[in-house]
Amino acid sequence: MKVDGRDIRTIWFDEHEKTVKIIDQRKLPHELVIVDLKTVDDAVKAIKDMYVRGAPLIGVTGAYAVYLAALNAPDGQIETQYLQREAHRIKSARPTAVNLTWGVDMVLSKILSISDPAKKIDTAQKISGEIAELEVENCRKIGEQGLSIIERISRQKKGNTVQVLTHCNAGWLACIEHGTATAPIYAAFDKGIDIHVWVDETRPLNQGTRLTAWELGKHGVNHTIVTDNAGGHLMQHAMVDMVIVGTDRTTAAGDVANKIGTYLKALAAWDNNIPFYVALPSSTFDWDLRDGLKDIPIEQRDPDEIKYVQGLDRDGSTSVLICPQTSQAANFAFDVTPAKFVTGFITERGICRATEEDIRRLFPEKDRRQRPED
Repeated sequence: MKVDGRDIRTIWFDEHEKTVKIIDQRKLPHELVIVDLKTVDDAVKAIKDMYVRGAPLIGVTGAYAVYLAALNAPDGQIETQYLQREAHRIKSARPTAVNLTWGVDMVLSKILSISDPAKKIDTAQKISGEIAELEVENCRKIGEQGLSIIERISRQKKGNTVQVLTHCNAGWLACIEHGTATAPIYAAFDKGIDIHVWVDETRPLNQGTRLTAWELGKHGVNHTIVTDNAGGHLMQHAMVDMVIVGTDRTTAAGDVANKIGTYLKALAAWDNNIPFYVALPSSTFDWDLRDGLKDIPIEQRDPDEIKYVQGLDRDGSTSVLICPQTSQAANFAFDVTPAKFVTGFITERGICRATEEDIRRLFPEKDRRQRPED
């Protein structure tokens, strides 16, 4: 994507420096800061502390972290036990996004059988890059698939503005390029469709206000920031034509884990007969889970993320306490939206209903019933 005329991604490998580079998303929108990841510790910290965030980007960062583990192996001996231990540490950095385990295991499975240390390192770096390119292409295709929905609404409205509500940041910042929920929005905008995005603030870290608004603005997409709780009001007054969100983990039966507050948006959309779509690459499906409420682990983060807000004053970035110092806070990072509230999934292979049968129709190779061992 372009930022002020400059092509940039959220993560890339610097061949000259042999270093993984990322955007520190904690600093946006006020500063664009590039950080080097040189060790597994760097990568784990970046994932835990949300320098990087968003399921596809976390997955790619995890893949590159395995490369960093191989690169920094003690005495140059890249032993299997060492790699497996480091892989477990990487996968434990954040529990909800299934892409993290997927990215780590993709690289690990390719290098464990290689004996030559130099080839192990080269292969880890190569596979990580391929995973990044795969996710870029998947997000591009999600944009193409979702465009058809926006085009249909535009025709129904006779070319008047298509009003989209989104939650959190499921844009290119959460991925590498294009985004998931934003990919159809960018595709529609680039095609000349009149589109406007309602961007809710997404407390506690304001990832809508800080990140989605920033990237939409850089692309020139018309948008308006609203409070988290404004979505229902907008829907009641026919100011929303569709909702598109991303997801950090979706079960094979269609339950969706996404940023806390997504469930409330889905309920409001259901009550007002507004389509509620979830955009995701296939890497975000957890094919082994069916009951999202019981089986998806929900991350609980530092309560200070609720008690303090980050902003900018005349002296630079600052943190401000907004509640009594002694008050307790509980910081649930995600909630689960049951499949019955989801109109459909927008994937790289097409659009499907939020049912196991229809999901597996798009991904027949994931159908357990067709596996001999079952």
